[in-house]
Amino acid sequence: MRKLTNKKMSASSDEVKTTSTVTASILKTDSGSESNLKDSPPAQRLMSLDALRGFDMFWLVGAAAVANALNRMGDSAVLKAVAAQLVHPPWAGFTFYDLIFPLFVFIVGVSTVFSLRKAIEKEGRPAAVRRIVRRSILLFLVGIYYAGGFSRPIEEIRWAGVLQRIALCYFFAGILFCYLKPRALVATCAGLIIGYWALMTFVPVPGFGMGSYAEGENLANWLDSQLLPGRLYRGTWDPEGILSTLPAIATALLGVFAGLLLREGKMSQTRKTQWLLGAGAVGVFLGWLWGFQFPINKHIWTSSFVLVTGGLSAILLGVFYQVIDVWGWHKWAMPFVWIGMNPITIYLTFNFMNVGNLARRFVGGDIQKFLNEWVTGFGDLLVAIVMLLLAVLFCRFLYQRRIFLRL
Repeated sequence: MRKLTNKKMSASSDEVKTTSTVTASILKTDSGSESNLKDSPPAQRLMSLDALRGFDMFWLVGAAAVANALNRMGDSAVLKAVAAQLVHPPWAGFTFYDLIFPLFVFIVGVSTVFSLRKAIEKEGRPAAVRRIVRRSILLFLVGIYYAGGFSRPIEEIRWAGVLQRIALCYFFAGILFCYLKPRALVATCAGLIIGYWALMTFVPVPGFGMGSYAEGENLANWLDSQLLPGRLYRGTWDPEGILSTLPAIATALLGVFAGLLLREGKMSQTRKTQWLLGAGAVGVFLGWLWGFQFPINKHIWTSSFVLVTGGLSAILLGVFYQVIDVWGWHKWAMPFVWIGMNPITIYLTFNFMNVGNLARRFVGGDIQKFLNEWVTGFGDLLVAIVMLLLAVLFCRFLYQRRIFLRL
């Protein structure tokens, strides 16, 4: 990992920063932080993409704490409904929180178009491939380090994980982008989505037969139990396991298609927004229909889940793009931009530091206790809000000093 560097921000910069999510390392797009003109060059940075990345990270670092606090604040149907959207379903189903990880992977795909296109044009395809390999390996290793590194015996190391999956998605989406034309990319994406469904539906699982999507009884979980080394997150299987990585790569390719659209120089910005919103709506609808047969499920990243989350990601990108880059409404999005420009920093910070304890230094103790007694859960909610505020201010500090952590 490269050291922290002071970097001059420029609206015309094409530099690509690799960051993390979930998720994950989050790849910075060289599609920019500011856009002033409707007909600005395609290579110009998209502030909307940085903001969307920050919006995604914002929920990742604070949603769980907010959900726990809201769940304690009485029996209000509204609060319970909001809290329910900030946790993952036990198995099949879909909540807002399920969108966070695939949105991250989608953004990686969008960024890949801008970063690799420039690398290929300036340095050639072999140099672009070397960049992909180097960054993927580094990100995979960061993922292992994030999960505890080599502090445990080798059989207890978690080789799968959020950052590792993003590394694999970036690697395969990047290599495919370097060597395939758009039509071949579409065919590959469709093949991954349909092929995964066919494997999960028609390949029999020992002891359970074929066509089962239940926890522990499906092909993806069984393959993890048989082939995935190290510690598995769910004991006998892993939500970032082997087979379910295939449709996750398709999610990254959907982001690549969005990036190709945004980089199209002959199409108006408004028309690009319309395509993103329209294609997103179609994806959500098709995924919802498919979900009746192949349930929407993040834990095994079903094909219906790919379409629903890819569609919602395209819609969010279209909204952010229209509001920020087309209409020029920037100020409201700056907190998200601060986070989006340094996502790997905030992701690792929340792993290495107990930000919740830091927040309680300001509003914990008797203050938290008094507020919890006044309104059940209100003190916990305040701690969660302060935790998020500290994260935002930390990213603002780094942004103002042009300090960015890169891979």
